[in-house]
Amino acid sequence: MLSHALAQLLNEEIDQGQLGNRLIKSLHIQNNGSIDREVSLKMGAVPESNGSKSHGVNIISYKSRRLGNTSDHSEACLVTDIDADGQDNSPNKSLDEIKKPDPVAIPDDFLCPISLELMRDPVIVATGQTYERSFIQRWIDSGNATCPKTQQKLENFTLTPNYVLRSLITQWCAKHNIEQPTGLTNGKIKKSDGSFRDVSGDIAAIRALVRKLSSRSVEEHRTAAAEIRSLSKRSTDNRILIAESGGIPILVNLLTSEDVLTQENAVTSILNLSIYENNKGLIMLAGAIPSIVQVLRNGSMEARENAAATLFSLSLGDENKIIIGASGAIPALVALLQDGSARGKKDAATALFNLCIYQGNKGRAVRAGIISALLKMLTDPSNCMVDEALTIMSVLASHHEAKVAIVKASTIPVLIDLMRTGLPRNKENAAAILLALCKRDSDNLACISRLGAVIPLTELAKSGTERAKRKATSLLEHLRKLQQL
Repeated sequence: MLSHALAQLLNEEIDQGQLGNRLIKSLHIQNNGSIDREVSLKMGAVPESNGSKSHGVNIISYKSRRLGNTSDHSEACLVTDIDADGQDNSPNKSLDEIKKPDPVAIPDDFLCPISLELMRDPVIVATGQTYERSFIQRWIDSGNATCPKTQQKLENFTLTPNYVLRSLITQWCAKHNIEQPTGLTNGKIKKSDGSFRDVSGDIAAIRALVRKLSSRSVEEHRTAAAEIRSLSKRSTDNRILIAESGGIPILVNLLTSEDVLTQENAVTSILNLSIYENNKGLIMLAGAIPSIVQVLRNGSMEARENAAATLFSLSLGDENKIIIGASGAIPALVALLQDGSARGKKDAATALFNLCIYQGNKGRAVRAGIISALLKMLTDPSNCMVDEALTIMSVLASHHEAKVAIVKASTIPVLIDLMRTGLPRNKENAAAILLALCKRDSDNLACISRLGAVIPLTELAKSGTERAKRKATSLLEHLRKLQQL
């Protein structure tokens, strides 16, 4: 089974210009540089390392395509040695007194099966096993296609953040007074192979750039923001160092700059920095969301696109979904979905999908007019965003307000037609949406019966995907019961 959540593996510039081929089951979000953000949307729960499923909701995954520098895929993995609990080991103590107690035993589940070290950024692979991100990424990058622990073939290479385990590790470290792993220590960054890289020279250069960001000169702002943008695209190390140098709050201030280029570079820099997990919290603490939403509403098209992508990246955490949803971002994202460039529409769709995983944001999206926007995408002759529209609608369809809006917009005939003529993935989502609309609703059941849904449903129950078969069979059973009344 495919696991899906945001796995930040973007290793080059986040702002890329050329649009790649649209893949079935995926949203391709691309920006003006050299990275291709492939966002796979799938319906289903994410298996945790213990075999349970998290939340039972649709989760989004963010998967990178390798386009060059391999170092960007290996984030620093620092493990702090566990020392004795502050005992005085001075010579005047007895041997018993100076003997350090045994180190605290780290629970096996907290250790990466590859490195046998405490995990800082645990991620789940397709088999449900959890590994430290940098080590499993190196395993995959080396050409391996199996799970190191189970030797099962990996159905995909999606790396899903294991938030539950990471939270448990955080709590355990706090309880035992153990410092959690960090990205930077004494001017050095620990690489995935265990060696350290001296970055003191880089720190000095980056700090000088950050100081220029605070200059009163518009030209210096623009130049420094462009350089920060360039650095933040290159490597995880740079993303750590820019944050450590205090760059994030200053970049957030520049989001309100009246200079178009400065604003574009600032928002794209924040997007690039957000790829590194620890920076997300710093961006949120800097109060970035209102300014990002302002850029989303009023910035240039490039700035709006990257503002939407930034909101997607930051919405990874459940608590951030709530904050972003309450900030007024959803109407601005729906506006971009309606009037944006091709790339902007895809960025907006991805952000909206992720935000609407949170139940409280579904009503906001409906009131912002998302259903009419999705219906327009479904009926667009170019068919370029049918996958995205169906995936978002399938998330919304269980919400009462959304259900009413979907039916009122005369979407049912379109969904039935997609079951007849759509690609397998589209047929599957169309059936899932219809099932959600018809559960405990005899009027909608009667409607799809009158519109001839039985024939495509019967065909789908025989030859569709496994999920499509389940949805179609369930709908046919509901229709059969309706006829017996």
